[in-house]
This record gives sequence, structure tokens and C-alpha cells, in this order.
Amino acid sequence: MDLKYLDALAAVATHGRFSAAARALRTVQSNVSSHVAKLEDELGALLVDRAMGSLTPEGEVVLARIKRINAEIAAMRADVASMTSHVTGDVHLGIIGTPGRWLLPPFLDELRRLHPDVTATVVDSTTLALIRLLEGGELDLAVVNAPVDHEELAATPLFEEEFVVIAPSTHPLAADGDREVSFAELEHHPLLLSPPGSAMRGRIDAAAARHRVTLSTMAQLDGIRLTATLAFQGYGPAIVPITSIPEWTERGDWSVLTVSGLLPRQVALAIRQRGMLSAPATAAREVLRHVIRIVATRTHGVVPV
Repeated sequence: MDLKYLDALAAVATHGRFSAAARALRTVQSNVSSHVAKLEDELGALLVDRAMGSLTPEGEVVLARIKRINAEIAAMRADVASMTSHVTGDVHLGIIGTPGRWLLPPFLDELRRLHPDVTATVVDSTTLALIRLLEGGELDLAVVNAPVDHEELAATPLFEEEFVVIAPSTHPLAADGDREVSFAELEHHPLLLSPPGSAMRGRIDAAAARHRVTLSTMAQLDGIRLTATLAFQGYGPAIVPITSIPEWTERGDWSVLTVSGLLPRQVALAIRQRGMLSAPATAAREVLRHVIRIVATRTHGVVPV
């Protein structure tokens, strides 16, 4: 199987038309059509719906494999280059929003200092979205909420972070200012929470169940910073990690409540189990762990693991 066939299909998937794919690959349309047709012959399946200009279900399966193959090829080139000189190449890192705020600046500075020829591309998204990108080979590693329940991914703990409730000053929970609140109290108030199925929501619901409490929601939001922002703005109380409150934020009309009996959230570094990390990705992983050991100890409510 020729790699040109795989590149042709990937270009068609990205650009939607054979002519556009040909321009992106700096070739002619007949070459792209021929390469895709030969790939279809080899696999015995139709990969592109010519009428719709989109991939068939079989084509989507092949595209997922192509992304992984291309990631391995890029890693191979980076590994060889790094063996003959210093570490060089690209690393694609995914990170959930709140750690990104305090972790990325020192990480990028240290990576640039130790490995000036490594170029980092960072994707800020939710755990669910980052896991899909990591699985598809579009990321090398990702900082996500734990646990990670995925047979193709492995995750190692990085740090733990305290949960708090941000309650607008006009809400009954904030009547006595900053304090500790129980699950029995929280049961009587609809909350802003992450959606069911997320690692963070699972941890919160499990703690509530241990206290024989069922929490109610006023909204379910797949985005911690958005959830915290709505609480800051007075929409309602939210359970969020403590670093959702930026250190530079001036204290507004809201209170911060600790929750008795709620274990901290765990944040982990996830990678694919199959294949090897490239030299740039390995370097980035080691820099990330080093920076966390230093910075987490200075960040309130965060404990390195």
C-alpha cells in the first residue's frame, strides 16, 4: 500500500472535493482520483461518496487509521533526528482549561529553554474532546480529568485539586460568607454541574451517593471555565475545581465554599498505549512532570501526585 494513497484520501476528507485535495497536495486531480481508486481496490470497499463529496463509513474508519499512521511517521522522523543531534520536532499537547491557565506558561518557558527546537502546539478543550483527538492520533499526549476509562489509552496521575462551590452573594448558600457546606445542604439547591458521564461529575455524584444525597442541576455544562463564569456572574452556585478561580481575579459578589466529604479531582496525563512516544513528546512529558512538581506546590488547593 502506497502512502500516497493514504495522503490522497486524507486530503479529500479535509477539503471535500478531489480538485481541492489536488491543489492541497500540489498535484493534478487525476492523480488524487487514481490514488483513492487504487486504495479502494486494495481494501475492497468504497471509501468516498463521490456524489456527496464525503467519506463513507468505511472511509471514516480508514481515515482514523491514516491519522495514526501519519503520527507514527512524524514520530519516527523526530526520533531519528533526535538521535543524531538534539531533540527536534513537533509535539501536540491537549490540556483541559483550568490547569492550562497556571500550568502552560511555565511549561512552555521550560520546554523552550531545554529544547529550543521542539515546537509545541496546544489544544485547549474538554476531557471528552481531548480523548477523541488523542485516540485519533491528532494529539501526542493530553492533560485530562481522571479516571480515563479507555482501552486504547493509558493515564498516569499528575496532581489532585480541591473542589469548591462558588455561590453568588445573593444565593442562600452564601448567606454566611466563605465556609464549609455539607451535601445535605447542597441537596436543597439546584447547581451548575458538569454533564453525566464526565469524570468530574462521576466523582461528585459518587460522593453525594455516599452521603445518601441526590444533587439536582439547574444546568449541565461541559466546560469548567464557563461553569465558573456563570457562577461569578450570579447565575447560580457551581461545583468546580479551586483553580477555576484565577489568582488575578478581584474578589466579586460571590463566596467560596468548601464541601465536606468531597474528594479532590484527579488530573492525569494520557497517552496512547499502542506505539511509542516521539522524542519531542517524551521531552514534553518530562518537562511537564518537572514543572508540575514545582508549580503545583505554589498553587493553592493543588497537590502533585
